Amino acid sequence: MKYCVLRTVEYRDETMRRQVLLFIVVFSLTAVSGQVSYSVPEEMEKGSLVCNLAQDLGLDSKRLKSGRARIHSGDTAEYIELDRERGVLLITERIDREILCGETTPCALHLQMVLENPMELFQITIEITDINDNAPIFRSKEKQFEISESAVIGSKFVLDKALDADIGTNDLQSYSLHPTNNFALKLENEADGGMKVEMVLQKALDREHQEHISLLLTAVDGGQPRKSGTMQITVNVLDANDNAPSFTKAVYKTILTENSPRGTSVITVSASDKDKGSNGDVTYRISSSKYLISELFQIDRNNGEVTLIGEIDYEKTKVFQIDIEAIDNGGLSDSSKILIDITDVNDNSPHVKMLSQSESISEDSPEDTVIAMFSVNDPDSDRNGEVKCKITDDIPFKIQNNMNRFYSLVTEIALDREVASKYNITVRCSDQGVPSLSSSVTLTLQISDINDNPPVFERSSYEASIVENNTPGLSIFTMKARDADWNQNARVSYILEDSSVNGVPVSSYVSVSADSGVIHAVRSFDYEQIKDFHFRVKAQDGGSPPLSSNVTVKILIQDQNDNPPQVLYPVQTGGSVVYEMVSRSADVGYLVTKVVAVDVDSGQNAWLSYKLQKATDRALFEVGLQNGEIRTIRQVSDKDPVKQILTVIVEDNGQPSRSATVTVTVGVADSFPEALSEMSDFAQDKEYDDNLTFYLVLALAVVSFLFITCVVVIISVKIYRWRQSRVLYHSNLPVIPYYPPRYSDTLGTGTLQHVYNYEVCRTTDSRKSDCKFGRAGSQNVLIMDPSSTGTMQRLQSEKSILDEPDSPLEQKPPNNDWRFNQGQRPGPSGATGGPEVAMGTGPWPQPPTEAEQLQALMAAANEVSEATATLGPGTMGLSTRYSPQFTLQHVPDYRQNVYIPGSTATLTSNPQQQQATAQQAAQQALPPPQVSVQPEPPKAAQTPASKKKSTKKEKK
Repeated sequence: MKYCVLRTVEYRDETMRRQVLLFIVVFSLTAVSGQVSYSVPEEMEKGSLVCNLAQDLGLDSKRLKSGRARIHSGDTAEYIELDRERGVLLITERIDREILCGETTPCALHLQMVLENPMELFQITIEITDINDNAPIFRSKEKQFEISESAVIGSKFVLDKALDADIGTNDLQSYSLHPTNNFALKLENEADGGMKVEMVLQKALDREHQEHISLLLTAVDGGQPRKSGTMQITVNVLDANDNAPSFTKAVYKTILTENSPRGTSVITVSASDKDKGSNGDVTYRISSSKYLISELFQIDRNNGEVTLIGEIDYEKTKVFQIDIEAIDNGGLSDSSKILIDITDVNDNSPHVKMLSQSESISEDSPEDTVIAMFSVNDPDSDRNGEVKCKITDDIPFKIQNNMNRFYSLVTEIALDREVASKYNITVRCSDQGVPSLSSSVTLTLQISDINDNPPVFERSSYEASIVENNTPGLSIFTMKARDADWNQNARVSYILEDSSVNGVPVSSYVSVSADSGVIHAVRSFDYEQIKDFHFRVKAQDGGSPPLSSNVTVKILIQDQNDNPPQVLYPVQTGGSVVYEMVSRSADVGYLVTKVVAVDVDSGQNAWLSYKLQKATDRALFEVGLQNGEIRTIRQVSDKDPVKQILTVIVEDNGQPSRSATVTVTVGVADSFPEALSEMSDFAQDKEYDDNLTFYLVLALAVVSFLFITCVVVIISVKIYRWRQSRVLYHSNLPVIPYYPPRYSDTLGTGTLQHVYNYEVCRTTDSRKSDCKFGRAGSQNVLIMDPSSTGTMQRLQSEKSILDEPDSPLEQKPPNNDWRFNQGQRPGPSGATGGPEVAMGTGPWPQPPTEAEQLQALMAAANEVSEATATLGPGTMGLSTRYSPQFTLQHVPDYRQNVYIPGSTATLTSNPQQQQATAQQAAQQALPPPQVSVQPEPPKAAQTPASKKKSTKKEKK
């Protein structure tokens, strides 16, 4: 053991000068690096510097930080803290030596500093020195004496001692008494370091001269500056009592066991007085100036028995000194003291405090690895305070005694996590008292895994594809790697290894999520620039040192139809036009030119097809679907225009497809000058075409507006007439039968070739109608075209098909020229120059009345119903013509029956239709033939309401 004084540090304050002595004691013990001692005054400010601990111990601040230096103060309050940054000890709370230690000297704080990695323990002792912060005080501010005038000179009167909580030079030093006419102050040092204060009569008293005497007793300590306390003494002069009480012993000694119950008799003292009577009666009191004495002990003022009134603890105070006083009625007194020795009992179990512990330890830790450090404190004495510690279970750990009452828990053999991944270690410490007391502490130690397994990918290599023009940040795919280790050692992170693709870092193409392993596209890929690329991804675990493995990833870029075809020939520029020449003598299949186009896409997105979009004469040229060759498809004639403009569209096969157009100008001429004269007007024709397009758009807008206006007017008129018909229907007027004329086909090319004549019979209240066929023919049929015979022949063929259910029905293709010419249209627009004028039909008659219109409407409804029922299977009825599969060849020919309202004539262009009409009327008069085809069920007679519904459906 080696002691050395390092330095003396002086602290200056406004009111005091403090000195701090620093001592360092270095021990060569296991796991204990050294011991240092310091001395600091009490009542230092919070945050005051105690010492530079790191410098004194030869440590730097980095070691304090890395070792997680901590200060342990035991059971005492936290007065000192460690500043790891500066390596110094600082005051955290004001230290009052009188509260902390009382009269115990020296007063010191015993601290321990613990460092980890590796573990080190330092003992720190800080002695708290006293300062003069307490003035002497008396238990009572006044004291009265009754002294007989017969008191002899030299009589002594014991005065109360002053109390000064300070110690040393700051403790009570002297007393003074004023005035000193009759009394003088006598001070006598005692064996315990105290001072006995007596007032001695130095001049005889004379009650008749002075009955009351006032004195001032002053107690002064030795601090700087000095502090003092006073007590007022009043002396009442009495008559003769010239004998003072006297104790039998100057010092009384006794022994008291700690934890003795209250009321225990400690000792009995005795004093005698030679006087008789009331002057010989003696009373006892405790005159000790210690605070705790009066709280722990009391004395019977009559018999002098001292009893225990408080709790005695050996660990706090081992010896008590009680000052007692015996006083007679005359005021004479004597003093003595009682010394009480406290004996210890085993009443404290050992207290185990963990200074530092490891929650986990690696399985490859060597033997004697320290996993915990703890201290054991038993405040009892002798064998009651001797402690032994042991581990209760049979586990591979042991306890080492580093120094007095400080222990280390270390491994005994090498650990294996596969055998045991966790240990619950119970340490029991017992003292040697009778009966023995013990305490235990249990700590849990986890055995951590070491990183001995690298991550393993699920595949040896990865390959994924992504469509070009992707959104940046799109997830491509997810890779996974697994680690057989535990916790952090098994936590896998994915890292994109540095590499380049075409001279560009791969990190600008893709990124890897470190936690999930998701591969994201950093940029939008272009198949035309890059078709595939490779890179490597490293999977690294969280161990130390980390283990890793690599895998190769291949990304394929899929093409997308994002590029339209590009026409290479003919070259389309803004200032020039390419002309092709075709001789008028060119044969069929003559190669005019070839449109050449390419598509930078791949696969079917690059398959190109060529189509002729527009042409001056489509019957003259064609374009090869696959090769883009423009060839003639007929012999060039002299009538063909010289200037032929062809617009060719080039489409790819992508979804959706993209296209490009090119305009080819072909000159049809035998010589270049002939073609040149036509081509010179190209600019003018182009300007003309632009103007023509504008006028066509304007005309289309005007026509659309007029069409919408006409539709609105027609609908309004229809609604008006429908409301009028409703009014007529609910009226009580009789209905006049109206027989509409026959309907005829103007050109004989309609789809329904029948001519019907109906008779309608109605009543006002039955709401039923009967329809029957009238007689065939009327003489008012106008024959417009005697050469038209198609209608009659078609009727005969349809009749034969209906009679034979098994025969197939061949539908006649529609007539291409089914439209009315200007002369055939009914109404005022066709009245000028038409055949009707030539035939003498004359002007239009007056329009029919509302009743006539209603009769015509019902006739038309019955016509549709009967026509649908007449057509057998395989024929095209109204349901067929208005079905979703209805095409142009099913368009009904409305020229066959043109009814002119208000007229008794029916326009027809087929002279044979009169005969067909007569035959059809005769057939309708007969019952229908029984054919093998199942006829439709007969429909109920239509009411006016049902007829109106039918009319609405037909309009729809």
